[in-house]
Amino acid sequence: MSLFAIDIGNTRLKWALYESSRAGTVAVDQGAVFLENIDSLADSEWKGLPQPATMLGCNVAGDAVRRRVEEQLELWDVTPRWVVSAAAAGGITNGYDHPGRLGTDRFVAQIGARQHVLMRGASRPCLVVMVGTAVTVDALDADGRFLGGVILPGHGIMLSALQGGTAGLRVPTGDVVEFPTNTSDALTSGGTYAITGAMERMHRHLQQRTGESPLTLMTGGAGWKVAPWLSIEHELVDSLIFDGLLALQREREAA
Repeated sequence: MSLFAIDIGNTRLKWALYESSRAGTVAVDQGAVFLENIDSLADSEWKGLPQPATMLGCNVAGDAVRRRVEEQLELWDVTPRWVVSAAAAGGITNGYDHPGRLGTDRFVAQIGARQHVLMRGASRPCLVVMVGTAVTVDALDADGRFLGGVILPGHGIMLSALQGGTAGLRVPTGDVVEFPTNTSDALTSGGTYAITGAMERMHRHLQQRTGESPLTLMTGGAGWKVAPWLSIEHELVDSLIFDGLLALQREREAA
Protein backbone atom coordinates (compact mmCIF):
# COMPACT_ATOMS: atom_id res chain seq x y z
CA MET A 1 0.00 0.00 0.00
CA SER A 2 1.61 3.26 -1.12
CA LEU A 3 1.95 6.03 1.47
CA PHE A 4 2.19 9.79 1.02
CA ALA A 5 3.90 11.19 4.11
CA ILE A 6 3.93 14.88 5.08
CA ASP A 7 5.94 16.69 7.74
CA ILE A 8 4.76 20.29 8.31
CA GLY A 9 7.21 22.23 10.46
CA ASN A 10 7.28 25.85 11.51
CA THR A 11 9.13 26.93 8.37
CA ARG A 12 8.86 24.22 5.70
CA LEU A 13 6.67 21.37 4.49
CA LYS A 14 8.50 18.17 3.57
CA TRP A 15 6.84 15.32 1.74
CA ALA A 16 7.77 11.82 0.60
CA LEU A 17 6.03 9.14 -1.45
CA TYR A 18 6.65 5.49 -0.55
CA GLU A 19 5.56 2.37 -2.44
CA SER A 20 4.93 0.64 0.90
CA SER A 21 5.41 1.16 4.62
CA ARG A 22 7.80 -1.75 5.14
CA ALA A 23 10.83 -1.14 7.32
CA GLY A 24 13.81 0.17 5.39
CA THR A 25 11.78 1.32 2.40
CA VAL A 26 13.16 4.27 0.44
CA ALA A 27 11.06 7.14 -0.90
CA VAL A 28 10.39 6.98 -4.62
CA ASP A 29 9.98 10.77 -4.68
CA GLN A 30 10.28 13.57 -2.16
CA GLY A 31 10.58 17.31 -1.80
CA ALA A 32 10.31 20.35 0.45
CA VAL A 33 8.81 23.83 0.17
CA PHE A 34 8.59 26.86 2.43
CA LEU A 35 5.14 27.29 3.95
CA GLU A 36 4.42 30.41 1.92
CA ASN A 37 4.57 28.27 -1.23
CA ILE A 38 2.28 25.38 -0.28
CA ASP A 39 -0.78 26.74 -2.10
CA SER A 40 0.63 25.73 -5.48
CA LEU A 41 1.71 22.16 -4.66
CA ALA A 42 -1.18 20.52 -6.52
CA ASP A 43 -0.20 22.37 -9.70
CA SER A 44 3.54 21.91 -9.35
CA GLU A 45 5.46 19.33 -7.32
CA TRP A 46 2.55 16.96 -6.69
CA LYS A 47 0.91 17.22 -10.10
CA GLY A 48 2.78 14.38 -11.79
CA LEU A 49 2.80 11.97 -8.86
CA PRO A 50 0.73 8.77 -8.89
CA GLN A 51 -2.20 8.74 -6.52
CA PRO A 52 -1.18 7.25 -3.16
CA ALA A 53 -3.32 4.66 -1.41
CA THR A 54 -3.14 6.50 1.90
CA MET A 55 -1.74 9.65 3.47
CA LEU A 56 -0.32 10.32 6.94
CA GLY A 57 1.05 13.60 8.18
CA CYS A 58 2.65 15.37 11.12
CA ASN A 59 1.78 19.04 11.60
CA VAL A 60 3.03 21.60 14.12
CA ALA A 61 2.15 24.72 12.10
CA GLY A 62 -1.48 25.01 13.18
CA ASP A 63 -4.94 24.36 11.79
CA ALA A 64 -4.86 27.09 9.15
CA VAL A 65 -1.78 25.61 7.48
CA ARG A 66 -3.25 22.10 7.76
CA ARG A 67 -6.39 23.23 5.92
CA ARG A 68 -4.30 24.79 3.15
CA VAL A 69 -2.43 21.52 2.71
CA GLU A 70 -5.67 19.53 2.67
CA GLU A 71 -6.92 21.74 -0.16
CA GLN A 72 -3.87 20.73 -2.18
CA LEU A 73 -4.46 17.06 -1.35
CA GLU A 74 -7.84 17.28 -3.13
CA LEU A 75 -5.73 16.54 -6.20
CA TRP A 76 -6.24 12.88 -5.21
CA ASP A 77 -9.05 10.78 -3.82
CA VAL A 78 -7.30 10.25 -0.50
CA THR A 79 -8.44 10.99 3.06
CA PRO A 80 -5.90 13.07 5.00
CA ARG A 81 -4.85 11.55 8.33
CA TRP A 82 -2.85 13.52 10.87
CA VAL A 83 -0.93 12.16 13.83
CA VAL A 84 -2.20 12.99 17.31
CA SER A 85 0.18 12.36 20.19
CA ALA A 86 -1.01 9.44 22.33
CA ALA A 87 -0.04 7.62 25.51
CA ALA A 88 1.66 4.89 23.49
CA ALA A 89 2.30 4.12 19.83
CA GLY A 90 5.00 2.89 17.49
CA GLY A 91 7.02 1.21 20.22
CA ILE A 92 7.25 4.14 22.64
CA THR A 93 5.45 4.96 25.87
CA ASN A 94 4.72 8.67 26.20
CA GLY A 95 5.75 9.88 29.66
CA TYR A 96 4.59 13.49 29.18
CA ASP A 97 2.38 14.72 32.05
CA HIS A 98 -0.39 15.23 29.50
CA PRO A 99 0.51 12.89 26.59
CA GLY A 100 -1.74 14.63 24.07
CA ARG A 101 0.12 17.91 24.58
CA LEU A 102 3.46 16.55 23.40
CA GLY A 103 4.25 18.13 20.03
CA THR A 104 3.45 15.67 17.26
CA ASP A 105 6.85 16.25 15.66
CA ARG A 106 8.57 15.22 18.88
CA PHE A 107 6.24 12.23 19.23
CA VAL A 108 6.82 11.00 15.69
CA ALA A 109 10.57 11.64 15.80
CA GLN A 110 10.79 9.54 18.96
CA ILE A 111 8.96 6.71 17.19
CA GLY A 112 11.37 6.99 14.27
CA ALA A 113 14.34 6.96 16.62
CA ARG A 114 13.00 3.88 18.41
CA GLN A 115 12.89 2.06 15.06
CA HIS A 116 16.56 2.89 14.48
CA VAL A 117 17.46 1.57 17.93
CA LEU A 118 15.61 -1.71 17.39
CA MET A 119 17.08 -2.25 13.93
CA ARG A 120 20.58 -2.14 15.42
CA GLY A 121 20.06 -5.12 17.70
CA ALA A 122 20.22 -4.82 21.47
CA SER A 123 17.97 -2.10 22.81
CA ARG A 124 19.59 0.95 24.43
CA PRO A 125 18.63 4.46 25.57
CA CYS A 126 18.33 7.11 22.88
CA LEU A 127 18.62 10.89 22.80
CA VAL A 128 16.36 12.32 20.09
CA VAL A 129 17.38 15.79 18.90
CA MET A 130 15.58 18.05 16.42
CA VAL A 131 17.32 21.25 15.35
CA GLY A 132 15.08 23.64 13.47
CA THR A 133 13.22 26.85 14.27
CA ALA A 134 13.15 25.46 17.80
CA VAL A 135 15.42 22.79 19.26
CA THR A 136 14.11 19.79 21.19
CA VAL A 137 16.21 17.23 23.05
CA ASP A 138 14.21 14.20 24.22
CA ALA A 139 15.24 11.13 26.21
CA LEU A 140 14.07 7.55 25.64
CA ASP A 141 15.14 4.72 27.92
CA ALA A 142 16.07 1.25 26.67
CA ASP A 143 12.42 0.13 26.86
CA GLY A 144 11.20 2.99 24.69
CA ARG A 145 9.78 5.07 27.53
CA PHE A 146 9.90 8.82 26.93
CA LEU A 147 11.42 10.18 30.13
CA GLY A 148 11.19 13.87 29.25
CA GLY A 149 12.97 16.51 27.24
CA VAL A 150 13.83 20.18 26.82
CA ILE A 151 12.83 22.85 24.32
CA LEU A 152 15.00 25.83 23.49
CA PRO A 153 15.13 28.42 20.73
CA GLY A 154 16.99 27.67 17.54
CA HIS A 155 19.74 29.88 16.12
CA GLY A 156 17.38 32.23 14.32
CA ILE A 157 15.15 32.92 17.32
CA MET A 158 18.12 33.46 19.63
CA LEU A 159 19.75 35.93 17.30
CA SER A 160 16.51 37.79 16.53
CA ALA A 161 15.83 38.16 20.25
CA LEU A 162 19.28 39.59 20.82
CA GLN A 163 18.95 41.94 17.89
CA GLY A 164 15.55 43.15 19.10
CA GLY A 165 16.52 43.57 22.72
CA THR A 166 20.10 44.78 22.57
CA ALA A 167 21.19 48.08 21.03
CA GLY A 168 23.85 47.84 18.38
CA LEU A 169 23.65 44.07 17.74
CA ARG A 170 22.79 42.74 14.31
CA VAL A 171 22.19 39.18 13.10
CA PRO A 172 25.74 37.96 12.51
CA THR A 173 27.53 36.13 9.74
CA GLY A 174 30.27 35.06 12.11
CA ASP A 175 32.03 31.77 12.71
CA VAL A 176 32.02 29.37 15.62
CA VAL A 177 35.36 29.68 17.39
CA GLU A 178 36.65 28.67 20.82
CA PHE A 179 37.43 32.20 21.97
CA PRO A 180 35.49 34.81 19.95
CA THR A 181 37.13 38.21 19.64
CA ASN A 182 34.44 40.02 17.64
CA THR A 183 30.69 40.43 18.04
CA SER A 184 29.64 38.34 15.03
CA ASP A 185 31.73 35.36 16.12
CA ALA A 186 30.55 35.84 19.71
CA LEU A 187 26.88 35.66 18.70
CA THR A 188 27.28 32.69 16.36
CA SER A 189 29.43 30.81 18.85
CA GLY A 190 27.10 31.61 21.75
CA GLY A 191 24.05 30.23 19.98
CA THR A 192 25.87 27.08 18.90
CA TYR A 193 27.29 26.43 22.36
CA ALA A 194 23.88 26.96 23.97
CA ILE A 195 22.34 24.31 21.72
CA THR A 196 25.17 21.79 21.97
CA GLY A 197 25.44 22.40 25.70
CA ALA A 198 21.78 21.44 26.17
CA MET A 199 22.34 18.25 24.18
CA GLU A 200 25.42 17.29 26.16
CA ARG A 201 23.70 17.92 29.50
CA MET A 202 20.66 15.82 28.52
CA HIS A 203 23.02 13.08 27.29
CA ARG A 204 24.67 13.12 30.72
CA HIS A 205 21.31 13.02 32.51
CA LEU A 206 20.14 10.07 30.41
CA GLN A 207 23.37 8.16 30.95
CA GLN A 208 23.14 8.71 34.69
CA ARG A 209 19.49 7.61 34.76
CA THR A 210 19.94 4.44 32.71
CA GLY A 211 23.54 3.48 33.41
CA GLU A 212 24.19 3.18 29.67
CA SER A 213 25.66 5.48 27.04
CA PRO A 214 22.72 6.51 24.85
CA LEU A 215 22.58 6.55 21.09
CA THR A 216 22.19 10.19 19.96
CA LEU A 217 20.19 10.77 16.78
CA MET A 218 19.86 14.29 15.36
CA THR A 219 17.48 15.55 12.69
CA GLY A 220 16.15 18.88 11.43
CA GLY A 221 17.15 21.40 8.80
CA ALA A 222 19.78 23.08 10.97
CA GLY A 223 21.34 19.95 12.43
CA TRP A 224 24.38 20.21 10.19
CA LYS A 225 25.20 23.62 11.66
CA VAL A 226 25.71 22.36 15.19
CA ALA A 227 26.86 18.78 14.55
CA PRO A 228 30.56 19.67 14.10
CA TRP A 229 30.62 21.30 17.55
CA LEU A 230 28.92 18.50 19.47
CA SER A 231 31.40 16.62 21.65
CA ILE A 232 29.28 13.48 22.17
CA GLU A 233 29.04 10.72 19.57
CA HIS A 234 26.00 11.30 17.36
CA GLU A 235 24.41 10.60 13.99
CA LEU A 236 22.49 12.84 11.60
CA VAL A 237 19.30 11.16 10.34
CA ASP A 238 17.36 13.42 7.96
CA SER A 239 14.44 10.99 7.67
CA LEU A 240 13.64 10.57 11.38
CA ILE A 241 10.08 11.93 11.23
CA PHE A 242 9.33 10.02 8.03
CA ASP A 243 10.69 6.86 9.67
CA GLY A 244 8.23 7.46 12.50
CA LEU A 245 5.32 7.98 10.09
CA LEU A 246 6.21 4.72 8.31
CA ALA A 247 6.24 2.87 11.65
CA LEU A 248 2.81 4.26 12.56
CA GLN A 249 1.47 3.21 9.16
CA ARG A 250 2.84 -0.31 9.63
CA GLU A 251 1.17 -0.45 13.03
CA ARG A 252 -2.15 0.58 11.51
CA GLU A 253 -1.92 -1.99 8.74
CA ALA A 254 -1.13 -4.75 11.24
CA ALA A 255 -4.06 -3.87 13.52
